[in-house]
Amino acid sequence: MKNNTMPKFQRSTQYKRILLKLSGESLMGDKTSGIDSQTLKNIAFDIHSTHTLGVEIAIVIGGGNIFRGIKSSEYNIERVTSDYMGMLATIINALALNEALNATGSPSTVMTALEIERVVESYTRKKALRYLDEGRIVIFAGGTGNPYFTTDTAATLRAMEINAQAILKATQVDGVYNQDPSKEPDAKLFSTISYEEVLKNKLGVIDLTAISMAMEQQVPIIVFNIGKKGNIKKVVAGHKMGTLIAGEGNEG
Repeated sequence: MKNNTMPKFQRSTQYKRILLKLSGESLMGDKTSGIDSQTLKNIAFDIHSTHTLGVEIAIVIGGGNIFRGIKSSEYNIERVTSDYMGMLATIINALALNEALNATGSPSTVMTALEIERVVESYTRKKALRYLDEGRIVIFAGGTGNPYFTTDTAATLRAMEINAQAILKATQVDGVYNQDPSKEPDAKLFSTISYEEVLKNKLGVIDLTAISMAMEQQVPIIVFNIGKKGNIKKVVAGHKMGTLIAGEGNEG
């Protein structure tokens, strides 16, 4: 029988409550689309090991491994319709992650901004906060429930609503660079950078609306590489890794 009691918070961790932003692409592994089973298990285990420290975890997940609404013109689909298709893709990913997390022994619940009550519970802030207080991991799917808004924006919105101390933005690279590291081998990795610099230079690591919202509420964003095992736990423990986006940065 699994123990669903919330582990005691350890003072060695830097954050008590976090919002983890996962892209749909992070679930693909070496595939070109869909969900790679081993990658899903690895990510679930990393989240579980962080949860065992007593950290309260909420997750916003994207759907780009299945469908990206922003590419609707390629399919001759009207943008609003395609955005809703993208939201449905996030729900598929959330259900898969939910099962993987429950298998680790960390209880989790999926909540969605879209009403699909026979499949998944509708999001309310009050219930989400209660689940977090009870020690459940909460997975937010369906974006904001509105077209034209990215899951980055949804992550920032939910982080503010649940009073998360930080947003952990999981990516395929080590952090925020001044140029695309896949195209420019001399690209510079920032250890810290201000919200203003990200907006000014349109660095593209996170949606500009999301950055503006985080800046207004002074919610720090840590961009890190999800592809390296244990990185979620290391970030929460305060290890200097990835890029911290906050009020002021040394841009170096």
